Amino acid sequence: MGIATDLILLVVTAFFSGVVMQKLGQPLVLGYILTGIAFSPYTGGFALTSVHEIELLAEIGVALLLFALGLEFSLKDLKPVKKIALIGTPIQIMLTIGMGYGIGQLMGWDDKSSVWLGTLVSLSSTMVLLKTLMSQGWLGTLSSKVMVGMLIVQDLAVVPFMVLLPMLNDPSVGWLSLEIAILKAVLFLAGMIFFGTRLLPRIMQHIAHLGSRELFLLAITAIGLGVGYVTYLVGLSFAFGAFVAGMVLSESDYGHQALSDIIPVRDLFGLLFFASVGMLFNPAFVIDHWQEVLILVLIVSVGKGSIFALLAKIFKYRNVVPLALGLGLFQVGEFSFVLAQMGISTNSISHEVYSLVLTTAVITMFLTPIISRQTPRLYSLRKRWFSHESKDYINYPKSGKRNHVIIVGGGRVGFRIAQVLKRLSVSMMIIELDQLRVDRAKNSEISVIYGDASHDIVLEAANTSAARLLIITTPEIVIAQAIVDKARKMNPSIQVVARAPGIEFLEEFKKLNISEVVIPEFEAGLEMARKALEHLYIPAAKIQHYTESLRQDLFASFYSENEEYKILEQLNLAEHQYDIQWVLIK
Repeated sequence: MGIATDLILLVVTAFFSGVVMQKLGQPLVLGYILTGIAFSPYTGGFALTSVHEIELLAEIGVALLLFALGLEFSLKDLKPVKKIALIGTPIQIMLTIGMGYGIGQLMGWDDKSSVWLGTLVSLSSTMVLLKTLMSQGWLGTLSSKVMVGMLIVQDLAVVPFMVLLPMLNDPSVGWLSLEIAILKAVLFLAGMIFFGTRLLPRIMQHIAHLGSRELFLLAITAIGLGVGYVTYLVGLSFAFGAFVAGMVLSESDYGHQALSDIIPVRDLFGLLFFASVGMLFNPAFVIDHWQEVLILVLIVSVGKGSIFALLAKIFKYRNVVPLALGLGLFQVGEFSFVLAQMGISTNSISHEVYSLVLTTAVITMFLTPIISRQTPRLYSLRKRWFSHESKDYINYPKSGKRNHVIIVGGGRVGFRIAQVLKRLSVSMMIIELDQLRVDRAKNSEISVIYGDASHDIVLEAANTSAARLLIITTPEIVIAQAIVDKARKMNPSIQVVARAPGIEFLEEFKKLNISEVVIPEFEAGLEMARKALEHLYIPAAKIQHYTESLRQDLFASFYSENEEYKILEQLNLAEHQYDIQWVLIK
């Protein structure tokens, strides 16, 4: 059956590998890569007969992942990180190319091969990072936004690389090609803006009126892959075109539904991409060149990670962000495969360079989920060993507020909380590190401090020692832990309400000595259940009892040692025995 048999074998094996990884608490991506290694023609296992077709399907997986990323991406989301994305990323690429060039020279390579090596290792993997962030529940955090913003600029850099690198063979014929490539990119973006603002909304509206989810899914898939194919025909990146298509579609009224429909298709084809990465692994090459492989993996991982962390510091990102960038973006990316293949086809690089880069890419991709998930632990150790205050926060004027509420984070959640408290005339203030959000709070006449709430001097400026409640709106447990530890030292009796990214993180938040934990998805589910029961004419007292019992079941272990909670639990259990009715007295 050819490719059908190969696909069945890959999917079934990937399923069992994924189950094992899930049991071991590891990301599923590792299982998919191991599946590819098992079927690699270099490992002596069961060799697939349709490897080339699998690789073509894997390219579709990359395109669909970037299409989905485009659907989630908004230019508004990029604004807070535009400086480091637009300025910092080119600096990172140049520094990494310089580092790779130095490695090549140390290995005795010529200048051309050294430049190729530096360029190939300068790119990071959007695919691996996104899957890692999703599995860890970190997508949507500040560190993830910075990483995604920088990766987008990296992906854009592939276009000029595809023109400039072959020029190393014959520099005299390349500049016209570069100008043509830039012109193509500009014309493509102009065409996509026209298509996205004028034609696409009408097309999607017509399809939506047909009332068929199958046709809607086919339409968005056709748009993503179709636009990607058009960009491929004009000499640009297939995946880049899919990303732009997703970004354009995200600005329409149909972006959210498109994202929810495309995710299962994206994940299936994404599996094939990671399996194809594993198929590139050649143990014999690693054994024969283990010293070069070890040196390159170590230098690229440490050197490239350090460059990302340093740039985050330079662009004044504090807290866990520099560490998250260093541990999340050190790998060699999937677009390096594309460039390396082009290098081989144009005789620009040797098979040794090609194999060395591919091996390094596979190893660093495999290590990324393992190393990245150590970020919270390493950050906690760093805070413990090197706790000091940044001079950026010296001389904050101390707030005169007392018995007030401190809200950490002025985003959508924090800003809404502040609006409610303001309407009720409750004394409060926001601590926010994003200047745009600070300005919004000031324009709404809400008290706000610009700064990082994990720094003592900022918490002192908010007069934490006299506050009665601290609300932490960020879902990042590492940041929450740093803030709670410092706030408790200043005010041991302060009540803390924190936000958890999911139910699976509840036990970790329990260790932080937090008064209350809010899980947005869980609360949304309870509220929808409440509304459903109201429409079914269930008495209000019973609805309250049912929803509270669900909440008690979830949070029982969290509040097991809290005497006040035990009393409240008994009252809630007794509450359903009474029926409350409202009587109008004239």
